[in-house]
Amino acid sequence: MFERRFPVRKVHLPVHFPMRTLWRVIIVILAVLFSSSAYAERIKDIATIGGVRDNQLAGYGLVTGLDGSGDQTTQTPFTVQSIINMLGNLGVTLPPGSNLQLKNVAAVMVTAELPAYVRPGQRIDVTVSSIGNAKSLKGGTLIMTPLKGIDGQVYAIAQGNLAVGGAGAQTGGAQQTINHLLAGRIPGGATVERAVPAMVGEGANVIVELKATDFDTARRVAEAINKVAPDSAQALDGRSVQVQAPTEIPERVAFLGRIENLEVAATRPGARVIVNARTGSVVMNRSVTLDTCAVAHGSLTVTVGTRTDVNQPAPGTLGATVASTSGEVDIEQEGGTVREIRSSANLADVIKALNAIGAKPLDLVSILQAMKASGALRAELEII
Repeated sequence: MFERRFPVRKVHLPVHFPMRTLWRVIIVILAVLFSSSAYAERIKDIATIGGVRDNQLAGYGLVTGLDGSGDQTTQTPFTVQSIINMLGNLGVTLPPGSNLQLKNVAAVMVTAELPAYVRPGQRIDVTVSSIGNAKSLKGGTLIMTPLKGIDGQVYAIAQGNLAVGGAGAQTGGAQQTINHLLAGRIPGGATVERAVPAMVGEGANVIVELKATDFDTARRVAEAINKVAPDSAQALDGRSVQVQAPTEIPERVAFLGRIENLEVAATRPGARVIVNARTGSVVMNRSVTLDTCAVAHGSLTVTVGTRTDVNQPAPGTLGATVASTSGEVDIEQEGGTVREIRSSANLADVIKALNAIGAKPLDLVSILQAMKASGALRAELEII
């Protein structure tokens, strides 16, 4: 065995190296490590530029080419009237009193959103929905339909084949339907005919509008913009930040592009519990906390029915058979034990505590309301 020894180098710190400087280096390293893991959002994800908005368009049209699943003309006279008007515009004149029996046509409403800065000739998506008693729009074609804005002006023309994400079949009284068949979309189905003027800011100022009201977020947005353009932004309220921008259009567009990509540290949202009373869905964010409370829950079942009794006459008498009806009410209640729910500031612990009650989603709605009324639920309860 040969033993090989490697030289060991000793590193000596200078005697004058201060410990205060060493601690500063450690603090900077820790700050970099923690800042890299912090969650940040771009300004374009949490805010919009004032004046940059979409506009809603709507129009009335006809869908043709259906396989016998269109409107019943006896119950939707507006469909027949629309067909007669359309044929008249195309040079086809029908004899007075014609009784049209249409099965392949359906009256529809066509809706679309006109984005900001869109130009004539560009195409946008449209949504087509039945307004009559058609059974399905699958396989139909939308005939040229003008789309109007709130001012009554035509801003786009829609036409094309519908894409319906569903299927259905029926025979012998049996019917099977998958998804919804009375609404569909036409990607790029409308051509823009008129542009909507949109001004970005007034004079030298531009307003950055937050999507949700939060004073802390508005402050952080203003600080992030001031780091790029010093003394150019100030928060007006919890939703608006005023920014001084260049007056020249090319420079303003470039300036706003830089602002939208700035990152802002996300703030912790307020504690909120969203309850859908119709479906029993309950959604809560990570800020929800609970105080110690006691909950007793038991299922109560009330059954109301009727009972029919038949009274027979005595033998040898002239009496008649009489039927009498009486009501019955039955109340059953399962035993509910009192459970203690301890205070917690962790969402996972809150979920475990609520699951320990053993309540169904619809019952959980009532329990959350009672917790909120007693002050044990530290969150805003919103019923939708």
